[in-house]
Amino acid sequence: MASASPRRRELLSRLGVTTFTVASADIDETPRPRENPRDYARRMAREKALASMPGEAFVLAGDTVVAAGLRILPKAEDEATARSCLALLSGRRHRVLSAVALRAPDGSLRERLSETVVRFKPLSTPEVEAYVAGYEWHGKAGGYAIQGSAEGLIAWISGSHSGVVGLPLFETRALLKAAGFAIA
Repeated sequence: MASASPRRRELLSRLGVTTFTVASADIDETPRPRENPRDYARRMAREKALASMPGEAFVLAGDTVVAAGLRILPKAEDEATARSCLALLSGRRHRVLSAVALRAPDGSLRERLSETVVRFKPLSTPEVEAYVAGYEWHGKAGGYAIQGSAEGLIAWISGSHSGVVGLPLFETRALLKAAGFAIA
């Protein structure tokens, strides 16, 4: 798996895939000028799959992008970024695009994209501050982790919950089966 994400490892285990090697791909994750969020997510997953673990193995890679309109939100690495993301998402819909790419031992590449619409409730300053104080946002696209306390701030979602967490299981299972990977 071309990801060191513990969330992706845990999600993959839900499909019964528990034995794999983790090899993070070191690629430039800078969006290209005027690159739309869908294309960016797909490109990141594809580049990670191609850059990781040369040889005759299945390589699964994923990327999750939080988009407000055509704006790609950053991974929050500091409190100011987390607050900024939450302020932008407060009370509005946004999309979470989770791309998955699978490179098979024969070198073929398969890709899928999950798109989920998420709406946060209007967030008060105390709610934002409490969430930021919990530090769950660190390193997360869009400054939140749906699998944590942010779930209590989300009014509704339409799409893949696992895709918002970081690995859309329906799409991942379909890719693995289509490539001949032994999966139930």
